[in-house]
Amino acid sequence: MPSTELNLRPIEGADQAFLRELYASSRADEMAAVPWDDATKTAFLTQQFNAQHSYYQTHYHDADFSVVCHRNEPIGRLYVFRGPSVLNLIDVSLLPEWRGQGIGTGFLRALVDEADAAAKSIRLFVEPGNPAKRLYERFGFTVTGSNHVYLQMQRAATPALAVPA
Repeated sequence: MPSTELNLRPIEGADQAFLRELYASSRADEMAAVPWDDATKTAFLTQQFNAQHSYYQTHYHDADFSVVCHRNEPIGRLYVFRGPSVLNLIDVSLLPEWRGQGIGTGFLRALVDEADAAAKSIRLFVEPGNPAKRLYERFGFTVTGSNHVYLQMQRAATPALAVPA
């Protein structure tokens, strides 16, 4: 974790408005290019968020759905499903004012360390043009597939070095 001022806590029902806002912020550039009025954009983003949230809760019901907090103030989310041989990074996102400060990198480093300690691989999906793709590549992720919307990236299991007793 990047800082002692940062912490994770499980999402709660009261977080829905924040999570919707966070989701909308992650699609702001895309929405800027669409000639819809604000009400239509808001309705669309709400529908998309609700569909995504429902999908994640249904298909990854045993995942850790966490809010990233700075001094107990929500600034992002980190969703991870820990399978028997693979960690699935479902989502990591931060509010725009918190991006580019190494926070996501710190959480990714912690996941890589966890995976290495357990000799697990890590899998994620990312849009081809997402700047985070370069970050994932720096951590050793490679593209292993595509579904025409997202690239599947994976980092192979790298067993931690055994320490002699």
